[in-house]
Amino acid sequence: MTDAAAPAQPSPSRGLWHRIRGRQGRNLWFAAFVAPFFLGLLIFVYVPIVWSAYLSFFEARNTVTPTRFVGWANYSYLLHDRLFLNSLVVFVAFAAFIVPLTYVCSLGLALLLDKITIGRAFFRSVFFIPTAVSYVIAAIIWRFGFFNGARFGLINSFLRQFGIDPVNWLGGGNNLYWIALVTARLWLQVGFYMILFIAGLNKIPVETYEAAALDGASGWRLLRWITLPQLKATSVAVIMLLLINAFQAFDEFYNMLGSIGSYPPYGRPPLVHLFLVALGGGQQDLGVGGAGTVILTSIIVVFGIVQNWVLNRGEKA
Repeated sequence: MTDAAAPAQPSPSRGLWHRIRGRQGRNLWFAAFVAPFFLGLLIFVYVPIVWSAYLSFFEARNTVTPTRFVGWANYSYLLHDRLFLNSLVVFVAFAAFIVPLTYVCSLGLALLLDKITIGRAFFRSVFFIPTAVSYVIAAIIWRFGFFNGARFGLINSFLRQFGIDPVNWLGGGNNLYWIALVTARLWLQVGFYMILFIAGLNKIPVETYEAAALDGASGWRLLRWITLPQLKATSVAVIMLLLINAFQAFDEFYNMLGSIGSYPPYGRPPLVHLFLVALGGGQQDLGVGGAGTVILTSIIVVFGIVQNWVLNRGEKA
């Protein structure tokens, strides 16, 4: 036998390139499609978070460049700020209310529309279209149309038919402004999460329901033992998104309750307070704004960890 009869071995550098490239260049195509989104996430999400955390330990007035190291002073200022603490407490309660309410409404709507056979696409579109509406536009419609405190406001006109005096919905003398805020948020969000639940429902095999029906399960028992467990992955994602959105509330609150350059002390989301402190005043203080961003991010991360712990605990039990 001679060496010429042996099969040719690929060079080490060529073998490494083939492993990186993958079969039929799949790794390269994966990188080509994922890289733009990863870069966007890195530049517009993670870099600002890291920079805000760095900036929070400095005095940075009217500039994004740190000027003087102040340690934990910005955090101490915020944690002793009554309005900021009040906004955190109110929005923890707001999240505890709006997250399950939106979850139940979205899931109920998805189950309802999944059962109908006539006009299914039409009704899905009807409930999904509000998702495309800007929060600012919705807030303006709610503020000047539905919940206008004057006699000609739509809700007040309806109530007048029953002899009820006009209500100052957004004035703050009562807690009725929450009705306007919650209904606007539901109108804007329910359709989007309904679509996520419908996608999850479509992944449940029909055979699973047929087997359960043969065992005599129906109605609530099907929902409790088949549908909800099969929707667990979707539910985790929906709850996390709802939680993040609750703490990121800004547009509808600011445009419904605020006025030019000011915001009342009630119904104040943490982001609105940080906006007024860091950017809205005559003297910007981005160091305090960065500290507030870190506090809010920490709260969301803690809630996310607790949520995963509770769900995983239930799965292991």
